[in-house]
Amino acid sequence: MAYGVEKRRVIACQVVADNPNHLIVAVTSGHEAALTSNQLWHRSSIHTVGRAYGQNVGMTLASGDLPIRIQICGPLAIELGGQRLEGRLRGRQGRLLFTYLIVNRHRQVLRDELAEALWREPDPAAIEARLNPLLSKLRRVVGAEAVEGRSTLRLHLGPAWVDLEAATDAIHRAESAVAQRDWVRAWGPVLVALFVAERDFLPGEDAPWIDEIRHQLDDLHVRALECYAAAELGIAGSELAGAVRAGRKLIRLAPLRESGYRYLIEALTAQDNLAEALHVYGQLRERLRDELGVSPSPATRELYERLLRAT
Repeated sequence: MAYGVEKRRVIACQVVADNPNHLIVAVTSGHEAALTSNQLWHRSSIHTVGRAYGQNVGMTLASGDLPIRIQICGPLAIELGGQRLEGRLRGRQGRLLFTYLIVNRHRQVLRDELAEALWREPDPAAIEARLNPLLSKLRRVVGAEAVEGRSTLRLHLGPAWVDLEAATDAIHRAESAVAQRDWVRAWGPVLVALFVAERDFLPGEDAPWIDEIRHQLDDLHVRALECYAAAELGIAGSELAGAVRAGRKLIRLAPLRESGYRYLIEALTAQDNLAEALHVYGQLRERLRDELGVSPSPATRELYERLLRAT
């Protein structure tokens, strides 16, 4: 998926059309990192139009100011001091161990908890024998001082950029900007959240803690699409097409969430596609009636009445 803004702003698009993992990196007028490749070491050229919006362009989503950069959504990537380390974590359980400790890096983790995260029903008598070799390997990769504790463990890497944390922080800033109707300021952080949330988290793995992170990413994805649709509507002009795409995707992801329908109706109306906007409202009304036996909310009905007055 490619996202962009009107010509006065930084343009972001795919670097390689048939490879969604390689994307142009762009920043908004506030120098907010907008896109990133799934490979942290990838560096793309940036296409910008307009001096005011093209300054200090060239950052990836992972800030180069931090010595440690970690990607856990999508392919695992670990960059420490400019060196790639994930290839040294050979084996499925070593990568699961590292990912679990990163997700919980701001607290102490009991060894029994860690064992339950790695194995469905760990044998208490075998936990030490199975866990110790994995921890020894991890210490060799990231440094012995980085894995703190014995009965309780904590991965202490110091200042580090982690994509899931960056996306969580970004969505809060995007929602704040949208609430203040500062559409340009919202655009950068919302793309940070979108491109992290759209990646898979530990595909092929199954555990309660993994499902919890996936639910978190699903929620993040919906919230980011809402912010993106709002920003595109606010910018208007050629960006209305982006609001239409975001609205349609919201409806697919959360078919009972009325915000997606409202954004889509507003964007279609702004494009003078009034008949299609009326059709979208009819779809929502039928779905709510058939599945829940309720009518659209007052806010959605008010939008529908404004639409009728415009026809």
